[in-house]
Amino acid sequence: MTQTMIHDRGGAPAPMRHVGSPGLIFFILALGGFAIGTAEFAAMSLVPMISAGMHVTVPQAGHAIEAYAAGVCVGAPLIAMLGARYSRKYLLIGMMVLYVIGNGLTALAPNYLCLLLCRFISGLPHGAYFGTAGIVASALVPENRRTQAVARVVLGLTIATIGGVPMANGLGMLVGWRWAFVLIAGLALCTMLLIMRFVPTDPPRPNASAMTEIRALRNRQVWLTLGIGVVGFGGIFCVYTYLASILQEVTHAPAYMTPVLLAVFGVGMTVGTMTCAWAADHKMMPTIGGTLLVNAAALAGFPGSVHSVWSMMPIVFLIGCGGGLGTVIQSRLLSVAVDAQALAAAMNQSAFNMANAIGPWLGGMAISAGLGWESVGWVGSGLAMGGFVIWLLTLSDIRAAARRQAGG
Repeated sequence: MTQTMIHDRGGAPAPMRHVGSPGLIFFILALGGFAIGTAEFAAMSLVPMISAGMHVTVPQAGHAIEAYAAGVCVGAPLIAMLGARYSRKYLLIGMMVLYVIGNGLTALAPNYLCLLLCRFISGLPHGAYFGTAGIVASALVPENRRTQAVARVVLGLTIATIGGVPMANGLGMLVGWRWAFVLIAGLALCTMLLIMRFVPTDPPRPNASAMTEIRALRNRQVWLTLGIGVVGFGGIFCVYTYLASILQEVTHAPAYMTPVLLAVFGVGMTVGTMTCAWAADHKMMPTIGGTLLVNAAALAGFPGSVHSVWSMMPIVFLIGCGGGLGTVIQSRLLSVAVDAQALAAAMNQSAFNMANAIGPWLGGMAISAGLGWESVGWVGSGLAMGGFVIWLLTLSDIRAAARRQAGG
């Protein structure tokens, strides 16, 4: 057994005993992200199967997605605040236990109402897991590599869009949708056991409290950074949600091209996550602004590409790359919310779930208004530019604070 010194931001270095190398710990935390990402994205593709199995309409089955998102929004800040003083290792274990239970019960749900309740329970640990895992990962590396450490955790989620979702969907088609959730519960169980064995055991923080976390959120930079995520990221979800429908209704592509395009998006998200993380460790704010502008341009190019699968591929890849913004936003939150890292990081997940609601809602309004399926690209580009405006306000606020400090 080895011992290492882990630098916890906002406090003195704390000795943490562990038997796993940082690389192994990153893998374990990413495995949890893979399980969560598979559950979140695969559920969308399982809606028709759930509809048939539960004898409800497709829109009613779709409420299972909303129940999960509601669980994320409720659980992320709640678990972060209530767990502020406890060991992060044991928080991670507890959240994986909750994920095993939630998804296991989903597989056994006897009726529609029980299914909604189980999906809500499953969503509770989602945001807090990524927040806590990101803090643990960033504490294992020097400060100039912390965004890349967070990215390695989030990489599990992005890889889930490439491999986990098709795997769960295929399992659902072969033996039934319930087995997809059994698979997810099994992945969460493996993660829990590996965390118990290999992840550092950090000491509890008796001086931390929910009120300490809440008071630290008075920082304007926290809210501006969250605003960038809510608005700027909405454009990506605006296109992703309607991508399959556009391929069918506008592009008239063969059915097998839908998973191909979704995988292209996932590859782009994976590349973007690692690239943006590397850039952010060198220049944080320019990376955020640049990512928003590139994403706005890619989204603006989407409407002109929808009549050919081959012209869509590079555009969808670039839109997926914009997903790297999530990791950078989380790393920035860890920097500006020194005394409320757990809550701020968890709220980042709530912010992106709000983006997941806002983007498709606005895109749906444009389609319903008769602007055509491809109009989601213009709506998404507008959201990305909205995020860029908030980024400009954030930059202005930083510079004003620096001038006040220099003058004072």
